[in-house]
Formats: sequence, C-alpha cells, structure tokens
Amino acid sequence: MPVGDGTEALDTYYAYYGLPEDDYDVVVAGPDKRLYHTVLHEIPPNPNVPWDITQERPGYHLRATMAFRDLDAADFSGAFISGGRAPEYLRYDQDLLRLIREIVARGKPIACLCHGIEILTAAGVIENRRVTTVPKCAMDAEQGGATYVDEDWVEDGWLVTGRGYAENTVVLKSFIRMLGESRS
Repeated sequence: MPVGDGTEALDTYYAYYGLPEDDYDVVVAGPDKRLYHTVLHEIPPNPNVPWDITQERPGYHLRATMAFRDLDAADFSGAFISGGRAPEYLRYDQDLLRLIREIVARGKPIACLCHGIEILTAAGVIENRRVTTVPKCAMDAEQGGATYVDEDWVEDGWLVTGRGYAENTVVLKSFIRMLGESRS
C-alpha cells in the first residue's frame, strides 16, 4: 500500500483494516520510512455555500514501515493504491513505478481508487485497460492509454478501479477475490 503526504484517509484506512480481516498483511510503504499525513476530501454538503471542487482537510497519520526502494514485487500478493493528493507526487518516484511494473509483470492484482490512477499512468501499465476514476482524472487515465468509463467501479483482468471512497466496499471485495484467485 503506497502512501505519501496527502493520501486520502477513507480510501486508505478501509483497505488497511479490511485486508487483515481476510488474512492479508498490509505493508505500508512510502518514499521513506516515516509518519505520513492523510487528508479528508469531500465537497461540503452545505447548499448555501456552493463548492465545485473537493475541500482538503487534515486526516489521521499513518506510518510507512518500508521505503519503496527496499521493496521487491516477489514479496507481495498485489497492490492497493489509494487516492488523495499523494499520487500527484508519488508518480515521480521511480522506485514505486518499478515496483508497480514488476507487480503487473507478475500478473498480480492491483486495486486503485480515485487519483491513484496517476501512479498507474506514470508506471505505463494501463494501456488498453478499461478503468474508472474521479471524472477530473479521466484525462490522466486516457493519457496512460486506458479507456476511461463513467462507472462507479470497473474490473479489467488484474485491475480493479473505483471512483473514490464511496466505492471502497465493492473495490475491496473484488480485490480480495482477485488475491484469492491469484493464490491458487
């Protein structure tokens, strides 16, 4: 589970706590081993104050116990990539991109929510895939060679994508099923 400052709290913590319920260990990794700041994104529900884009507020903190440079895809069953602002910066980390490419090359599943698509585009692994993401990241998906579809969640081979935290349940269920299938 790659994280950085600005990782979306709901995207991340849902899987962080949900995967161990199905006996999967979650390794949280970042550019460095340290504490990272998550954020909360939402369009405020106050109709008296229109707000066209998501507000970003501080969330919880999450410690990365590994640095991307120290990881080997052979050690993992898959990858869960959450959204938030972090992918905008993490997509430049060559060690993370190497790891994602290796996971894909090994046919291991990846789950991706929201802005996480920016990492998959930068890694060059979504060409000819059907994906979804938040509409404002549709261009990022298309620049990666994927076909963006306006759906809540999409499964295409080894990849399951969702718009954002509202799709946590269906994306995580699909990812866990894919992890189980890749074990057998």
